[in-house]
This record gives sequence, C-alpha cells and structure tokens, in this order.
Amino acid sequence: MASLDFDVEKTVFREFYDTERPLLEGAKASFLTLIRSLLASANITVSKVEGRLKAREECIKKFTRKYRSDLESSETPYEIKKHITDLVGLRIVCLYEDEIGAIKDLIHRHFTVLSMTNKIAQIEGTENSFGYKGLHLDLRLNDDRLNFPEYGVYGNIPFELQIRTVVQDSWSILDHKIKYKKSIPSRLKRRINTLAALFELADREFREVRDETFAEIERAESEENDLDEGPMPIVENGDGVTSDVEPKKQYAPLNAFRFLKIAKHFFPDFDFEAHKVDGFTEEIVKCKPDISRGKFNFYMRENITSVKKYQTEFEAANPNDALNAYTLIRHCLYAGDSTVFSSMLNNISRDSFDKWRLQTAAPTPPI
Repeated sequence: MASLDFDVEKTVFREFYDTERPLLEGAKASFLTLIRSLLASANITVSKVEGRLKAREECIKKFTRKYRSDLESSETPYEIKKHITDLVGLRIVCLYEDEIGAIKDLIHRHFTVLSMTNKIAQIEGTENSFGYKGLHLDLRLNDDRLNFPEYGVYGNIPFELQIRTVVQDSWSILDHKIKYKKSIPSRLKRRINTLAALFELADREFREVRDETFAEIERAESEENDLDEGPMPIVENGDGVTSDVEPKKQYAPLNAFRFLKIAKHFFPDFDFEAHKVDGFTEEIVKCKPDISRGKFNFYMRENITSVKKYQTEFEAANPNDALNAYTLIRHCLYAGDSTVFSSMLNNISRDSFDKWRLQTAAPTPPI
C-alpha cells in the first residue's frame, strides 16, 4: 500500500528487495543470455555484454535524489519499488558509434520498450556541450517471449539496457571519477569539455578508420595484377653493350591488403586473421623494403608447386608437424630469393628445405 511515510516505505522496499533478490538475479542471467544470443544471431560483434543488480541502499538513495521531494510536495503516495526501473541493469559495449542504431533496432524487435533516453541526441543537439553519450532503454520482455516457459517467470520485471561504444564507456568510467564538476572553476570545466570533445573525436575517427580499411580492401580486390616481375629483360644498344631495362610500369608496393588478396588466391580455405596478416606483411617488407605486389605474386606463383611437394613429403615423414599457409609462404619467398628472405625460416627449416631441394634437383647432364 502506497503512503507518504518514507520510513515505512524504506522498510517495505528492503523487505521486497531481500525477498525478490534470487528472482532478480535469475532475471539478470536470463536477460544476458538472451541478448548475447540475439547479437550473435544478427552477426553483431561487441566488446562486452554485462549486467548488475542495483544495490538495495543505492536504490533508496536514487529514489530520494530523483523522486521523493516532488512526490511528497504534491502529496502523492508512493512505493519506492515502482520508481526504480533499473533494479536489473544491463550494458552492451559495442565497437563503433554507428552500431548503436543497429543494436537499438534489434532490441526493439525483441523487447517491449517502456522508455528511451538518447543521450547521443541530447549532446549532439547542443553547440557547446560535451560529455557522456549513450542510449538508455527501459525494457520488458515482449508477449512473444513470455510464451516461452523459461521466460514467463520474469514477465513483470523491467530492466534498463545501456548501449554505448568502447570510447563512450571509457569516458563514462573516467567522468564519474571527476569530483565537483558543477562547482569547479571555469578553467577546469573547459579542460573537461576539451577531454570530452577528444573522446567524441576518437569515436568518429575509429569509425572512419574502419570504413577506410574496408575501402582499401575493396581497392586491393579490384586492382589489376602487376607484371610478373621476373628477371628484367636484357637489351643490346647500338654499341653492342647489354643492359638491364627497368619496366616503365609503376608497381604497387606490397601492403597488408594486397598481401591478403594474393594469399587468399593461393590458400582460399585458410583463415588469415587480420592481426597476423599485419605482422607477417611487415616482416616481408622488412626483408625487402621495395617488394611490390607483383613481385610477391611472382615468388608465390613460381614456387608454390615445389613447396607443396615439399609439404607433402615433410608431413608424411613428420606426422605430428603440419605446415600452415604462413609457413608455406615463407618457403616460397625463401625459394624465390634465399639471400633476401633467409630470416623468414629458422636454421632447422632452412637446412631441411635446402636438403630436400638439393635431392630433388634435376641431375646435371654429363658433358
């Protein structure tokens, strides 16, 4: 029964909280599992999904801070529990700012939205304000979900879902550690605003770097192949002197995107993880700083057949050792230029490969 007696309502709420806590913990775990499943089914990769049960006394403090004065001034009887919609709180931390909208749409399709606070729009709607940006949704399970027995028991439990990026999450954590923000000197307020603006810029730059990375991959995929870049042709000038002639075509330098295109051509079923591609390409370029896409392709095309023959014999003789795509590429480069790419193989691998090549080399015909 609602009343205007704060002490009574505190007692009632504490009894409610202690009694319902096991159910609320179960709801939190169930909601987390459901949201993780929905994100996975939608192929949305996030940094983390986490949840918490709001502490009992913190709920009472929040009620006092936000609702008690107005309710008692208007002589409106209240129950504390009806004003705490975030007893169960969940948070999705995504990678990029433009993913917040996709996650919001997903949540709208699977939950009943009681209210929404768009702090992104609030901040971006002002000219000189910076600060925490994120999306807060007050939710319940929708009717379709309540038809499942495992969810029916949680039908009357609302929960808050926060959706924010990694950068926004970092800002929120740090911002909460800054004390007395409303009454500090103006020079400190300006510094806080500068920091907030830098965080906002970081969010935007990460998104644009991601988009440019995808664009680079698409450009690499659409590029025409370079010349084979085998040995340079020998021509004779008017005096009977021969010289190497540099090709006139400007070759594209090897980078991670071009490496990936060529590597996938030779190993279409291998999973080339981005961070490994980056480091491996850097290793190749360190050995041969002027290597081009075409030259790398030439080394691969000229040597892949013999290297795969070596792989077959090596793995037959060493059943516990398998040569993956990166290792085969190392052998192709070494076979293409054993001096320049000597460091691509360790001593044991070089000795084994050199011995095999010597044994399988065509015999020199007798004079």
